[in-house]
Amino acid sequence: MALNSTKPHFVLIPFMCQGHLLPLIDIGRLLADRNVIVTIITTPQNAARFSAGVNRDIESKLSISVLELRFPAAEAGLPDGCETVDNLPSMDLMSNFHAAMSMLQVPLEKLLRELKPCPNCLIHDKHFTWMGEIASKLQIPRILFDGKSCFTHLCSHNISTSKVHECVSEGEPFAVPGLPDQIEFTIGQLPGNLNPRSNMKELSKKIIAAEEGAYGSIVNSFEELEAEYAKSYQKIKEHKVWCVGPASLCNRDNIDKAKRGNEALTDENQCLKWLDSWPASSVIYVCFGSLNRLTPPQLMELGLALEASNKPFIWVIRGGYKREEMEKWLAEDGFEERVKRRGLLIRGWAPQ
Repeated sequence: MALNSTKPHFVLIPFMCQGHLLPLIDIGRLLADRNVIVTIITTPQNAARFSAGVNRDIESKLSISVLELRFPAAEAGLPDGCETVDNLPSMDLMSNFHAAMSMLQVPLEKLLRELKPCPNCLIHDKHFTWMGEIASKLQIPRILFDGKSCFTHLCSHNISTSKVHECVSEGEPFAVPGLPDQIEFTIGQLPGNLNPRSNMKELSKKIIAAEEGAYGSIVNSFEELEAEYAKSYQKIKEHKVWCVGPASLCNRDNIDKAKRGNEALTDENQCLKWLDSWPASSVIYVCFGSLNRLTPPQLMELGLALEASNKPFIWVIRGGYKREEMEKWLAEDGFEERVKRRGLLIRGWAPQ
């Protein structure tokens, strides 16, 4: 890639989790489309998830490139080659994953020192809590990225600062103070960083501390969607918050849309053909995302409920966690055979 030093040079460092990774990559592609030099730094497995789209941008002569760092999975007690959160065999290993991330600090700093032209700005995920140290040493302004909406950020901030959740019982609903609308939660509905009994409290403190010294934050949302919440959150952050989404709109053609993230294991045309065989809005779609890990007994109950519903359905069963136990049940119980006329099972990643 020919580098023109008169252009601004932005370095993007995404967190290794689909919901964090893909929006920041989309933002990088949007910046490159606006005549900015963009360097994305990540690990080999994560780079493979978005390389197709970036390679097309490179072929279009955009100034965007990807640099890879080895992820020290084994050194942190993770299975070898485990470079993404959705590949963790158990969420109990998240502390190991963050330990592996912290080992990237020295090689990442070295890489940034060697980059030409020198970066004008770092955009990094909030989970890289030590990026402030590197940015300060290298005197590079940094901007935080978090894929959540202004509504979510504002709720988290107001709950955290008011500590309203610390004065109620487990199942008692409480109203979030300082919001434009009446919004209620229970303690059990709060994310880990706000739940007093969660082991994410220490990480949350580090993330909040890491915000100090950042130039600002970008949010993958748009003001027309949540005008009052964006305005309130920007006020809290002294207006150093910019809504730049939805970043996914940079994927203009079907190839880009289909190639975002992990490769689907089921043919897209087969899914569409199956859907077209049913009346509009009649099919139940069941998918719990890349991070939720239901136990095999829970999945079996869900499957039996889908069978009892007598409704057509698509059920996405993620790979990895206790997959063999689930596959054994599907085969021996005869579930897949019984529902084959009105149920489509997708193993792994569904076509996007």
